[in-house]
Amino acid sequence: MSSESDVTRRDFLKTAARTTASASALSGITFLTRPERVFGANDRVRVAVCGLKSRGKDHVNAFSRVPNVEVAALCDVDDTVLTKRRAEIGGSPRTFTDIRRLLEDQSLDAISIATPNHWHALMAIWACQAGKDVYVEKPCSHNMWEGRQLVRAANKYGRIVQHGTQSRSARALIEAINHLHGGTFGEIYLARGLCFKRRDTIGRAPSEPVPTGVDYDLWTGPAPLKPFTHNRFHYNWHWIWDTGNGDLGNQGIHQVDDARWGLGVALPNRVSAAGGHFMFDDDQETPNTLTCVFEFDQPNGRRKMMEFEVRHWITNDEAGIRGGVFNRRNTIGTIFYGSNGYLAAGNEDAFSYESWVGRDQKPGPRGHSGDDHFANFITCVRSRKREELRAPIEEGHISCALVHLANTSYRLGRALRVDPDTEQVVGDEEANRLLSGRDRGYRAPFVVPDEV
Repeated sequence: MSSESDVTRRDFLKTAARTTASASALSGITFLTRPERVFGANDRVRVAVCGLKSRGKDHVNAFSRVPNVEVAALCDVDDTVLTKRRAEIGGSPRTFTDIRRLLEDQSLDAISIATPNHWHALMAIWACQAGKDVYVEKPCSHNMWEGRQLVRAANKYGRIVQHGTQSRSARALIEAINHLHGGTFGEIYLARGLCFKRRDTIGRAPSEPVPTGVDYDLWTGPAPLKPFTHNRFHYNWHWIWDTGNGDLGNQGIHQVDDARWGLGVALPNRVSAAGGHFMFDDDQETPNTLTCVFEFDQPNGRRKMMEFEVRHWITNDEAGIRGGVFNRRNTIGTIFYGSNGYLAAGNEDAFSYESWVGRDQKPGPRGHSGDDHFANFITCVRSRKREELRAPIEEGHISCALVHLANTSYRLGRALRVDPDTEQVVGDEEANRLLSGRDRGYRAPFVVPDEV
């Protein structure tokens, strides 16, 4: 790679100042504006799915089941994966390796992003600039600043942007939250999120040539370019700081979002996290065991609290929450504690909740359902009613911010005091640098712009 691989945001802005081109044009994209499309009752919404390995396949299948939706384009940097998905869905979707070329296609109404985390925010911002609506997988950002920029882009360009925290579209979870907010369990003061997944060692992987058909420069995108290894590529990128956010940002973001939703809180005032990478001697950089505490000051002078725990190996269940149908070794869910009982919600394979009320803990409300998150997104694409999104990007950003704050506390080895109004850590420049990505080394032209 050229010396541009280490371009910082300041260097990028100096370059930008010498031209009147937009941030998107500097990235090699020419976006043409078009009138907002008005959908008729039978008009098809044309969606492009970006990132097709595993979760992307779920996106293809989910959109294919929504009436009057066409998966019209596919995008992946791995030609083997791209070719396989195209053959599976049939028809004649256009195929792209480079997201920038896909976004130039004015016939596409929306994109659905299931790439690795380090691409989520930039790809979604570019899509907003290109006049596309966006379904973006969790977490919507790789650091806190990226999420804020994505919210700004969605608002500036008036786009429909749904975050992939699908619990918010599950009838059972909506019902559970209504009980929490409606007083069934009294005052809810504590939520506890569980991410207990049986994760084995990833071992150590040597550097090796990039596989045939993979555009590794595009795959790396905004992240620093490092030698190719299989532990930096498919799925195991979750456990590398340059590209992932650990299991707190992988599975855990769902339960963080549920916990915050049930508590009725936004950003915390204090965050602390401790843990480590236990048992295994391998390439994983992120912790496989982590305990997080978030404290929220309330206008009435009382506090609320959220606990979150990541475990990676053999462990117990809690509050009746057990693994899903296909993997009973996992315990994934959220427990809410109130002055008059508690509620436990689990959602690995489906969404369900049980509850216990009063001092004698009599069985309370319970429920079970699936979700219609992709359908909700398409409904809002058609109606242009952003207020009807179940997981609007503003909520996604706040929940992801909790993930980034906890990871930052862990990495720095200290608690953080947060100003929710400014989204800054008070008196801690090192923490703010991590949260802003200023030391990340964004590579031109894959730079999240300061001005969206």
